[in-house]
Amino acid sequence: MANVFGRWSGEGVKVTDLGLASYIVLDSKQIPHSFGRQTQKRFEKGKMSIVERLVNKAMRSGQGKRKLSGKYVRGRGSCGKKMQAMGIVESAFEIVEKKTKENPLQVLVKAIENAAPREDITKIKRGGIAYAVAVDVAPMTRVDEALKNIALAGFVGSFKKKTDAAEALAEELILASKEDPKSLSVKRRDEVERIAKSSR
Repeated sequence: MANVFGRWSGEGVKVTDLGLASYIVLDSKQIPHSFGRQTQKRFEKGKMSIVERLVNKAMRSGQGKRKLSGKYVRGRGSCGKKMQAMGIVESAFEIVEKKTKENPLQVLVKAIENAAPREDITKIKRGGIAYAVAVDVAPMTRVDEALKNIALAGFVGSFKKKTDAAEALAEELILASKEDPKSLSVKRRDEVERIAKSSR
């Protein structure tokens, strides 16, 4: 197993949430880039390095039509620019290591575990009436949602601000790993679970 970015090893990194353990893949190449090989078949992305999945989520155009923190967040211009996204993630890992004195891969794993929602809602129709029903979230979806919200928090933290994307992402990883209420991804997890609880 190569060190991620030639610096951080996945050895000794512990995944405490056993439900997510199969989908948090720490095996990685030095450069986390598989050139889309693991996107051709169903569930193949579950075998992709967790760092590469974070990099892919960092290549966002924003929230789209929905508002985030009261405003539309769009267009950092990083869609498809994987080298730029990898640079952001690598710099964020450097900042995390400097601030926490921990392996940034362990911080990332803790952040994913804390930001992954366990319950969500789905809509079902009975007799022409739609009901919201609480359902358990599949492990791969939990990891996907956590990574999306962590990347989105980094995006929001640097949107029209002097803070750069790497600093905002590093701050979010640290806050989420501590399950801090200030973390945007933890707030979103709590919101989703609260709505699901009210729909039981």
